[in-house]
Amino acid sequence: MSPNLVLVVIAGVLIAAGIYLLLERSLTRILIGVLLASNGVNILFLVVSGPAGGAPIIGVTPREEMSDPLPQAMVLTAIVITLGVTAYLLTMAYRSFQLNGHDEVADDVEDAAIRHLAEADRGSGSYDESVEGHPDEIGQGNGDEEGERVEEADPTLR
Repeated sequence: MSPNLVLVVIAGVLIAAGIYLLLERSLTRILIGVLLASNGVNILFLVVSGPAGGAPIIGVTPREEMSDPLPQAMVLTAIVITLGVTAYLLTMAYRSFQLNGHDEVADDVEDAAIRHLAEADRGSGSYDESVEGHPDEIGQGNGDEEGERVEEADPTLR
């Protein structure tokens, strides 16, 4: 039996909307994104598990008509995990709102400094241009250890 196309599309839309919301800065939107993506994955599990059948109890339902209990168990486990993640995110959002008056995730100071250096196209302060050669950062030089300074390679050999 082929899967129901409408359920596959609904699962795809839920997962796509969930991932979009996960990329937002507000913890409330992240929480809604987790819930949407989780529900989309649960629907996808049930769609690909095959046709519905009888209860998987030996003696009650013939073997050919039994449904597979594994996808149902996986969906129940995913629901419990989603409940735990939801409680955690709700707690984080509530605490953030208590402390800051909003639930947005702030920029990391280290990340902002690295982004500023990248935009200025500058290297770190640990690089000393007065020393001959360059550090072997990609492990392709003649140095014994990574990070050891090696002589400049001939650019005509590349």
